Amino acid sequence: MKKEDISKIANAFLKQGWDGRHEVLERYWLDQQNKIRYVFVAELDEDIAGYVTVAKKVKHGPFQESELPEITDFNVFEQYREKGIGNSLLDVAENKAVQFSTIVTLGVGLHSGYGAAQPIYAKRGYLPDGSGVWFENKNIDNGEVCMNNDDLCIYLSKKLR
Repeated sequence: MKKEDISKIANAFLKQGWDGRHEVLERYWLDQQNKIRYVFVAELDEDIAGYVTVAKKVKHGPFQESELPEITDFNVFEQYREKGIGNSLLDVAENKAVQFSTIVTLGVGLHSGYGAAQPIYAKRGYLPDGSGVWFENKNIDNGEVCMNNDDLCIYLSKKLR
């Protein structure tokens, strides 16, 4: 990620009708400068098509106490989907993660907005960790009430070697 990518990515989100996420993207760029996160940006015809980040250490969920890397914030913008960009981004992310560990982790939301990513993870060999559903970084007990939003997810991992 280059600093100028921040506004390009934010604009791509806005074109989709989403929040531009400028502050989050700024933080990612700073994390990259501090070598605690790596941000990979896909371009197609000089446009930003998507991006993915790799955090060197998990911050949330069942792997939080581990030293495992985590793939986070995987996005392929709608007009660029079904072109192999998502798999290319994940290839690069996994190639970076294997520099730190033989296992990589990720969390994926459960609502339909994550529907494009969920089968990609399954096809690439990511497996649920077995801890069940998480909401707002808390493991949800059977019968506990939660909301189906971006904070409702399951965690997956994959052996890289």
